[in-house]
Amino acid sequence: MSAERLQKYLARAGVASRRHAEELITAGRVAVNNTTVTELGSRVEPGTDLVSVDGKLVTPPEESSYFLLYKPVGVVTTLSDPQGRPTVANYLEETGKRLFPVGRLDYDAEGALLFTDDGALAHKLTHPSFQVPRTYLAKVKGEPDIMTLDKLRGGVRLEDGMATPVSVGVFESAEKNTWLKIVVAEGRPHLIKRLCAAVGHPVVRLFRPAYAGIGVEGLRPGALRPLKKAEVELLNDVAEGRVAPPTAELRLPPRRHGRAAPGFNESDEDELSMDDDAPAPRKAAGERGARKAP
Repeated sequence: MSAERLQKYLARAGVASRRHAEELITAGRVAVNNTTVTELGSRVEPGTDLVSVDGKLVTPPEESSYFLLYKPVGVVTTLSDPQGRPTVANYLEETGKRLFPVGRLDYDAEGALLFTDDGALAHKLTHPSFQVPRTYLAKVKGEPDIMTLDKLRGGVRLEDGMATPVSVGVFESAEKNTWLKIVVAEGRPHLIKRLCAAVGHPVVRLFRPAYAGIGVEGLRPGALRPLKKAEVELLNDVAEGRVAPPTAELRLPPRRHGRAAPGFNESDEDELSMDDDAPAPRKAAGERGARKAP
């Protein structure tokens, strides 16, 4: 096997994302053949050079693994949580593999979340320069009019810069809320929530039915399945821009009954939290009673 960049080797080994691997290298935590390496341009020969991180030998798997999780609401997209909340790691234990999420989904969002130990593909699927589409169905308060939808389509200036969706449209109207179909090609934190809030229609439920053409149709919340070979090839083709994700008929997520995951307390009519680090605060019992009083 030909030599490859050290950070790519570490990403393939499942140590960290390529960006985090670069930080490990510059921090002096990576050694090649027992010699500390801090240069990002360093190359290694897989199968020949011995690479270690913090003194522990790391080796990429001979074959990469790819999975799709239907992430439920009330689960954090991290492998551990200091607050003791449910994490996606709970759903990966059965694989017996060291897998990492491709991007993230908010604590109070649900839907398609990919996992792999293929750092190179994960980088292409998440980096904004590759423009990989993410499809969302967002249930927003009220009924956005044509001018509001046009404003979303034309782009909204947020605190971290301009954000322009690939497409925006009404998916389904309800009595007090509207489901919007929004496709974006970047993964900024809380992007869908911030876009909708900026035009006066806060999100009350957020569902990602598909990522790069791989969808959760047929899965129940919390279900995990390995990807087929053809699906992995599709992800690579979409990431490289060779094909567009296939279009499939979208369905709304199932109605929620009770808690979607342990520790989740909000109803789907409460506005979603804009902060992943804590769920939206619950209404006090007196406040709930006050709302019901005539």
